[in-house]
Amino acid sequence: MSSSASDVDTFTGWAAKAPGAPLEQFSYDPGPLGAEEVEVAVEYCGICHSDQSMIDNEWGNARYPFIPGHEVVGTIVRLGEQARGLKLGQRVGIGWYKGSCMHCGSCMEGSHNLCRTVKPTIVGSNGGFADRLRSHWAWAVPLPEGLDPALAGPLFCAGSTVFSPLLEFGVKPTDHVGVVGIGGLGHLALRFLNAWGCDVTAFTSSLNKQEEAKRLGAHKVVASTDSAAMKAIAGSLDFLLVTASADLDWNALLGTLKGKGRLHFVGIVPSAIPVHVFSLIPQQKTMSGSPVGSPASMASMLEFCARHQIVPQVEHFPMSQVNEAIDHLRTGKARYRVVLDASK
Repeated sequence: MSSSASDVDTFTGWAAKAPGAPLEQFSYDPGPLGAEEVEVAVEYCGICHSDQSMIDNEWGNARYPFIPGHEVVGTIVRLGEQARGLKLGQRVGIGWYKGSCMHCGSCMEGSHNLCRTVKPTIVGSNGGFADRLRSHWAWAVPLPEGLDPALAGPLFCAGSTVFSPLLEFGVKPTDHVGVVGIGGLGHLALRFLNAWGCDVTAFTSSLNKQEEAKRLGAHKVVASTDSAAMKAIAGSLDFLLVTASADLDWNALLGTLKGKGRLHFVGIVPSAIPVHVFSLIPQQKTMSGSPVGSPASMASMLEFCARHQIVPQVEHFPMSQVNEAIDHLRTGKARYRVVLDASK
């Protein structure tokens, strides 16, 4: 096993001791480093709504004490003896997943994110609101030199989630693409699609975000609650990416698509989606959804971001003020992602 002088016996992070509880400092023994694992000294960690959901046990699968955090940027301080392609001191990022089986059909074809035994970073495990985090070497994705590590953390969850569908479904630079929701996911989708070359329409329930959406990359902004505005753009979009986590008029949104258009979900909407098949069949429209991307798609995203200097819009908090940072997120004040600085 390769290692460094910075080996530690315990990891220390910020943990919730019960659902919805404030985070407190908590130390635990991570056990021996696996042969295919890497250990990362955390420098920065983004806060995602999924962290809040897990703290509150909204999905019923949190295990306490629970350390959140799955948008990690840091440097490798230990390497398992079978870790490949990485070196000590290298800066990497770890997102929603930190391991997969590496031998199933999905893993072998490069879709590690679809592995049936994929290992989430914070489900059944402690995350990156801590001094250290471990992952399988394949899921520790190197950060290009041209990206600021203080800003890059949210790319490993929010960024990957909205970038992966562009690759998966062959979105073209000539396409007309809509983005529903301008938040942690949506603001990155606007930046990606603009740089991709698409004609970009932002859908928002609050038109006071109109100028902000245009600054982020939208060419047009439409109020999703304005039936006349929705009818005016009917049949104009090739692809519509839903990043919002709210129940909306899905039939009206399907109506904005051209023939063979796709309505694609990456936001976790709370209710079942009531759509009649006649909204799909006559013009061969499609509805779909996807999780965070594979390590290969993350690497492509990071290269794209470095080339076009695309980074999230973030607000920084010291890790020691993690509870204040989570409250900032809970109250909807984050614009558009919060990043914790582990050195403070």
